[in-house]
Amino acid sequence: MFHLLDQYAGFIGSSPDYQSSRLVLVGAPMDFTVSFRAGTRQGPQSIRQVSVGLEEYSVMLDRDLADYTYYDAGDIVLPFGHVAESLARIGMVVEQILRDDKFPLVLGGEHLISLPVIQQVAAKYPGLKLLHFDAHADLREDYMGQTLSHASVIRRAVDLVGGRNVYQFGIRSGAREEFAFAKQNTNLFVGKVLEPLKKVLPELAGHPVHITLDIDVVDPAYAPGTGTAEPGGCSAAEILEAIYLMKDLNVVGFDLVEISPVYDHSERTAILGSKLVREAILAFGPKDCKEQG
Repeated sequence: MFHLLDQYAGFIGSSPDYQSSRLVLVGAPMDFTVSFRAGTRQGPQSIRQVSVGLEEYSVMLDRDLADYTYYDAGDIVLPFGHVAESLARIGMVVEQILRDDKFPLVLGGEHLISLPVIQQVAAKYPGLKLLHFDAHADLREDYMGQTLSHASVIRRAVDLVGGRNVYQFGIRSGAREEFAFAKQNTNLFVGKVLEPLKKVLPELAGHPVHITLDIDVVDPAYAPGTGTAEPGGCSAAEILEAIYLMKDLNVVGFDLVEISPVYDHSERTAILGSKLVREAILAFGPKDCKEQG
């Protein structure tokens, strides 16, 4: 089905049937532009591996993975060190998923992998709203002269969808210039996640929404396995509550990035990531992907 993919053991409960699945998980194991600690290329597999420890039932959503049909396509095979070609391959895979009228759920990898995902989702869904959960603004024009960087990914997304369609939550780190840019161009909420999210939900209703979630929005006490940990973040319970708050939005794509398991021998970061994926499938998966009740 995808000639660019490397197939591994899938996420818990995933179906072997691509055609009948309305939601497709795919990994983008890239960490070529990280600015501090590498290792996020191992993120997608760590999320899959710990998923077997989860229940398939979500008591908070009262929904069960057994009632959904979703396909885990494995990881995209990326040419090590080649940023532009890697982004092109990610875009090709996501474009095919969308062309087949399926929901893309992409596992990173560094945050730059979100750019081709957002590009393809925005092309299919005009007027896309981008919800960005992160410790960092990611609004640099460039980082060390490179315009394609995990530190500039949301700046490039602004170029795609327009700043007023970008909503940024949990941001507590960045250069002075990034916050000045955000003040003039995006909807950035410093430090907080749930309070501002609740306020903007009414204006998001009815619009197509893509969610990009950097695990470092969560405080490193709960999620230490990331490359640029930033103290002062939300709790694991709060980021899960954010998923529940968004369940009635028209979410058309989701990506989870920046899990770097080498820095977390307890695996609690990957376990949190895995639970976020489970809740995202149940909260945002196309309603007609249910097979039962």
